[in-house]
Amino acid sequence: MSTLLVIAKEPVPGRVKTRLTPPFTPRQAADLARAALADTLEAVLRTPVDRRVLVLAGAPGPWLPDGIEVVPQCGGGLDVRLAAAFAGCTGPAFLIGMDTPQVTPELLAAGLDFAGVDARLGLAADGGFWGLGLKVPDPALLRGVPMSVPETGRTQRRRLVAAGLTVSDLPVLRDVDTAADARSVAGLVPGSRFGALHTALAGVGVR
Repeated sequence: MSTLLVIAKEPVPGRVKTRLTPPFTPRQAADLARAALADTLEAVLRTPVDRRVLVLAGAPGPWLPDGIEVVPQCGGGLDVRLAAAFAGCTGPAFLIGMDTPQVTPELLAAGLDFAGVDARLGLAADGGFWGLGLKVPDPALLRGVPMSVPETGRTQRRRLVAAGLTVSDLPVLRDVDTAADARSVAGLVPGSRFGALHTALAGVGVR
């Protein structure tokens, strides 16, 4: 049974996208996070897959569409939480975050295409990774990988290769972490919820 996993935080002001503040207010940053998550979940819903799971820190809200299963995040560091997300899968799985609203169903489907490979890795421009797919989910492949540092993506790739897996790389994407990231990503998808909201906020000026 194939699974698409989205790991995310409830978009609460002051708890998500804090690096967008300033120039955005905590409320604006949370609204941008909500828009990015909504765009991501829409792409997930449009991707052919058996299960669609939101691994959530917090509580679901009206932004959650039908067709998405919700499971709570466990405690611990990000590596532990990602490992636990894969542990709940019984077949091929691809995991993404809420930071890439430019992701498409085609890209997500590619993340679940394991023809001739054991793993699919989408590196992020900041040195992390935006997506990881495993033909046979093994939580041990993520535990202990240093997260949120410039070498995260490279370290994760080395871990996969050291385990004897064949790895295929997906396109490099830019995560939305900073105001510059938000501006760049919004320019790629101006018609998305994220892009439209960013344009609106830029039009009135952030405060």
